Parts: sequence; structure tokens; C-alpha cells
Amino acid sequence: MELLLFDGVNDSHPSQVVTLDPLEHRTYHYWHAFVAGVEAGQLYGYRVHGPWDPSRGLCFDAAKVLLDPYGRAVAITEGTGLMKSVVVDPGAYDWQGDQPLRHPCARTIIYEMHIRGFTAHPSSGVSEEKRGTYAGLIAKIPYLQDLGITAVELLPVFAFDRQAAPAGQTNYWGYQPLGFFAPHPGYSCGDDPLAAVNQFRDMVKALHRAGIEVILDVVFNHTAEGGLNGPTFCFRGIDNPNYYLLKDGGSQYADYSGCGNSLNANHPVVQRMIIDSLRYWVGEMHVDGFRFDLASILARDSAGNVLPNPPVLWDIESDPQLAGTKLIAEAWDAAGLYQVGSFVGDSWREWNGRFRDDARDFFRSTPGSLGRFADRLIGSPQIYGHKEREAEQSINFVNCHDGFTLNDLVSYNHKHNEANGEQNRDGCDDNRSWNCGVEGPSNDPAVEQLRARQIRNFIAVTLLSLGIPMLLMGDEVRRSQHGNNNSYGMDDPVNWFDWTLLQQHADLHRFVKLMISRRLLRDLHSEQERTPLNVLIRDATKAWHGSRLNNPDWGEDSHSIGLTIQLKRENSWLHLILNGYWKPLDFELPLIGTNTVTSWRRWLDTSLASPNDIVPWEMAPSHSGNTYAAAERSVVVLYTTG
Repeated sequence: MELLLFDGVNDSHPSQVVTLDPLEHRTYHYWHAFVAGVEAGQLYGYRVHGPWDPSRGLCFDAAKVLLDPYGRAVAITEGTGLMKSVVVDPGAYDWQGDQPLRHPCARTIIYEMHIRGFTAHPSSGVSEEKRGTYAGLIAKIPYLQDLGITAVELLPVFAFDRQAAPAGQTNYWGYQPLGFFAPHPGYSCGDDPLAAVNQFRDMVKALHRAGIEVILDVVFNHTAEGGLNGPTFCFRGIDNPNYYLLKDGGSQYADYSGCGNSLNANHPVVQRMIIDSLRYWVGEMHVDGFRFDLASILARDSAGNVLPNPPVLWDIESDPQLAGTKLIAEAWDAAGLYQVGSFVGDSWREWNGRFRDDARDFFRSTPGSLGRFADRLIGSPQIYGHKEREAEQSINFVNCHDGFTLNDLVSYNHKHNEANGEQNRDGCDDNRSWNCGVEGPSNDPAVEQLRARQIRNFIAVTLLSLGIPMLLMGDEVRRSQHGNNNSYGMDDPVNWFDWTLLQQHADLHRFVKLMISRRLLRDLHSEQERTPLNVLIRDATKAWHGSRLNNPDWGEDSHSIGLTIQLKRENSWLHLILNGYWKPLDFELPLIGTNTVTSWRRWLDTSLASPNDIVPWEMAPSHSGNTYAAAERSVVVLYTTG
């Protein structure tokens, strides 16, 4: 084992080599050494000597300069791909009293976003040197505040290999980590190897000042080293048999991630590294939570079998330094393991993929979808009821980075991934989308009107449902990827937030803002917080209806439902109408108390043109009569008080 010290980022040869003596510099499984004079900013790497015998899983290669698995920063030379670890002094930063925000889950609204994609477009108004960076995101915090979200969920920020993509493309999403402690240097400004660490912390501090939590999408299921023919950056060259799940005597990688390898997460050394990484991001980098990519892989043992009580997952949940941190699981993997509703532990939240699927099915009038969708609306008790957990165990979303944008969900029946260079074979085929009659962009006013309504429907049910809602960056202004549902390799306007859409679709942006404001019923900077609408609904008395009162039709061919909710704490009632049918329907309205006619007020009707589709709560107009004509494929919310 050799420690290599470098003077410059572009240097191919070390200025100093420290040979480690196993008798002096190794204790148990750990190598260690003290080198006098090393300071923050020092570039370094490792060279590991050992047998090359891939048939047994041994991949030592003394020609490789290896990254430190615990390296706090990474310097990457663009073009050459040379990589070096960087010494960081974690204490050399003034947090100015910053602390994680710890927003209650019931008051949380997540905005999934990509750091580069948020401001890379010239229309962002961010200076050219800051576009697509941590600093660029800081410049756009007022937009996030104005929208009303309470947490950003950032696509991977661990340093990743941008070259892990087909020829001519780049790894844009970032799901190819080089290590688990270093922020990605490509999102920083300037050439200082320490810039990424400091600018990431600047971003976290600025978001916290704005009342916005920071949740990281973390990838502990695989690395950028890929399969047998992949590059060697770190883990493979240090201890391949222990860092990865191997099979066939060590000659092959078990691949439950779809990315060539799977991390051996329940090996004690790897397990400790994962815990140390999470502690570092919480303790030193002040993040508020984590979304675990393909988290079900962490439930597998060294043979790939599913463990009933995976040590690493219980360690994460029970670690005192992580107490209060938001833990979100993508509760499936690429090998068919699906654990939505059955993920281990007591405090994990889950991406509710069934909410996505059932909401999509309901609004495209799929037979048999009504009962499932109604369950998702009230917190998915059929999925989570056995755990006797709060509704916020479910992260409710219709769209995320992986798949169609919301605009494309209502504009395309099929994926259009030809630009990815894989003959349209990549990406999910089960999109449950409906193009409203025309594939792709349309100038037909009727088609466009229906698409706009469907978008409002999806946003409405996401923000009305019980659970934690999550919105995808740009869905509030109809961002499109032109039908591409797997745009991981495109660092271009296909993936970037086009800020001209904010003016073009100001009506939808207004709709989202007003929905969020009523759901929260609070000011992020106020000490006087009222109870959020979703909490009131959770604790309310509910009654289901069809087009006739107290007569819901749960049959295969039913596509509409009504729901009356008594908000006892507010002494008021809500009445929701969800018409997934392709024709308008008249719905009977409940009579409250002894009234022969109840004066309902219309807050929301997705079939109406802006600004009548939604109004400020206190300005809702009265609706007369004992019925309401709900347009085809629409969502209506009425309320009354007293």
C-alpha cells in the first residue's frame, strides 16, 4: 500500500510516495499513517499492490491511482479524467449558527430537482459562471420560497463519473458515484479543489435561511466502477471481494442495480462506511435528510438473498446521530424486489410508486382503478395500515426524474428515447400515460385544453392527498423532455429548466402556488403556525359518495367518486369530487346539519379556465343548488363553514 501526494490537479506523477509498512501502518483491516505538513487542499491517492486474479475477484492493479473511499473532496481533470482525493478540514467553515430545520413531515412539500438543470439554461438569468452550480441554485432560492415548497430533494451530489454514459453523451443525472463523502466538483465555480465543499455548504446554509430543507438522493447500491469491463477508480482496486456482491466464485458481479455491480452493503466494513457517510453529511454538511436510490438492494446479504432484518438499514434507523433526519426509501431494486408497504423499520418513508401508477390510471379511465386510487388519496391505508404509521410514511408523487415529465405524461402514449442512442430500447415501457388524442405537441385547442386540465388534476390530487407530496422540477410550468423518459445522458436544454415557461404557463404556476399555500396554511417565517389542511383531513370524519349521496360505486367500470370531510377543528366541511369519466356528471351535494340547502363555496375546479380554476381560499365564490355539474376528467373542491 502506497500513499501518493501530488502538487497539481493535472500531475500524472506524485511528488512524494509514502510506502506503508503493514507491521507499522496496519491495524486489523485498516491502514493508517501520519504525514507531517499535510494541509487542507493537499491532493493525494493510493496505489495498492496485490494479485490480479479476476476469476477469484482479486483486481489489484499497481498502475492505478485510487481515490480514498473516505475522501471528503475529489479533483477531476476535465478531458483527461484524472482524479485525485483532496484533504479537507471540516472545521474550517463558519456555519453562523446554522442547524437542520427539522420541519414536521406533515408540513413538508418536496421539490425534486437537479442542481445543474435548475439554472443551466441561459433564460435562468443567472450569471454564466454560476449557471448549473451550487451558487446558481442560491440565486434562485426566492423562486422556491415563492412557490411554497419546504424541501428540495437534490439528484445525486456525491462526486460522480460524468463519462459513465454512451458515446457522445454525459452522465447528467449523477447516479454513478465515485465516493460517498465528496460533493460533486462539477457543480462548483472556480478551480479550487476545495470549492465544491465550501460552496455546497453555502447552498445548504442559504436554503436553511429561507426555511427550505435539503434532502440528498444518495446512491449506496452501486458505484461508477460498473461490471467486469468497467473502470477502476477506488473500491475495486482496494478490496473488490468485500466492497461488492460477487458470484460464481468471485468472477462475476451480482447486479441488482442495473448498473453493473451491487455494493455489499451489509458487510461490516461497507456498512460502517455508509453510516459514517450519512453522519458526515448530517453533522458536517448540515443536510436534513436522504432519499435512498434502489434502497431494497441494502436489504440483500452477500449472496443476494433478502434479509428480514438487514443490519445496515436498522443501523441507519437507530443511529443516534441520525435521529430526526428524514429517511426516504425507493423501496425496490432493478432485479424485481418490490417492498412498497413492507420496507423494514419504523421511521422510513417510502416513495409510493403505487400512488403514481393508480393516479395515472384513474385519470386515463382505466377499468378497476377507482378503488385503488381512492385508497391512495387518503394515505394508502391498504398499503401502510398494517404498520399503524402516520400517513406521511407515503411520499406521494405522479412524476419524478425517472420517467415522463408531467407535460409529457399527458402528451405522449409512448416513450421517444431515440436520442439516447439505444434504438428506443431503454427507459420504462409501462408509463400509463395518455396523449389526449395526439402524440406529441398539438395546436388543437381542444387537445391543449384537455392536457392543461389533466395536469391540474394530477397536481391537485398530489397536493390534496394524505402523505408527503413531491413535485418534479419544472412540472409547475409544463417542462417537457419531448417524450424522453430516460434522459440520464443529456446535459442540454432537454433536461434544463427553461425559465421562459414561467411566463408562458403563468396560469399553471399560479394554480400550484395557491394549492400549496392552502395545504400549508402557514408562513415559513412565522412562529404562529396553523394546522395544515392535510392534518385536518387525516383527523376528520369522512364519507364516500357516487354521483348520488352515500352511494359510491366501487365497480370495475366506475370512474368517479365523491368525498365529504368534516374538519372538526375548523368547524367546516370539504366536499371533493373526482370525475375520471370521459363525460360530465351531476353530483348531489351533502346537506349539512338541518339545512335544506347548504351554501357551498367553490375553491377549485380544474375544468375552469384561469383564474377561476382555483381562487384564494377566502375569496371562493358561492355555489347554489344541491348538485354540482363536474366536467369530464376534473377535480372539484367545495367547502362550507358553520
